[in-house]
Amino acid sequence: MIEYFASLGHITQALVATCFTWGMTALGASLVFIGKHPDRKVLDFALAFAGGVMIAASYWSLLAPAIEMSEGGALPVWAPPAVGFLAGGLSLRLVDRVLPHLHRFLPTSEAEGIKTSWQRSTLLVLAITLHNIPEGLAVGVAFGAIEAGLPSASLASAVALAVGIGIQNFPEGMAVSLPLRREGMGQGRSFFYGQISGIVEPMAGVLGASIVIVAQFILPYALAFAAGAMIFVVVEEVIPESQCGGNSDLATMGVMMGFTIMMILDVAFG
Repeated sequence: MIEYFASLGHITQALVATCFTWGMTALGASLVFIGKHPDRKVLDFALAFAGGVMIAASYWSLLAPAIEMSEGGALPVWAPPAVGFLAGGLSLRLVDRVLPHLHRFLPTSEAEGIKTSWQRSTLLVLAITLHNIPEGLAVGVAFGAIEAGLPSASLASAVALAVGIGIQNFPEGMAVSLPLRREGMGQGRSFFYGQISGIVEPMAGVLGASIVIVAQFILPYALAFAAGAMIFVVVEEVIPESQCGGNSDLATMGVMMGFTIMMILDVAFG
């Protein structure tokens, strides 16, 4: 199986990897068939854990390779990563202002983005979908970067990133479906909404891999762009959400554990 995966084209590898991360979102959402009333502490810890994974992945799997790829170029080594990182954050800021979405536990009246009459369930799903766009892009760019042939852009490091993103998608799927179930939605619909939030990852993954394979000169910018987008999501949404339920100490430990696990994955296997 490993040999077969390694023999695939990098775009196909990105598709398979992001389908795995989508599947982990669905697996987390499937917990709705077990329980209806999740403890708030569990949800806060799970979301914070996901944030920790994203922070670690942003450096070890994205920024570090971007810095290495920038060495020996016409620009200072820090320029492409800095430009790409800021562009990623600014892009997500624009999406955040436009895309209608609602954070957990907030009333529908506090939805962000363009004003709309969409249902609460749709707005909650779009909030998690916003997280998944940079995650899928990051995995796709990591597989596309293998074409560059640099040690920091290896198949092992790309797989480690996909595994880490998949691990953190499990609690994200749970964080959508279980609150919807608690609000009275049926199990089937709660599961559907929970898993559908991850459908953008294969799309973003294939797009990211395709772009960097066709135009390898943008690799440092693309890797840093994905990192900036993920950090924006973590700082603007993930961590604040996990801290607002009165479980700040538990949520902080969740960030620490998620960061540590992703660091171990990337350093040990990447």
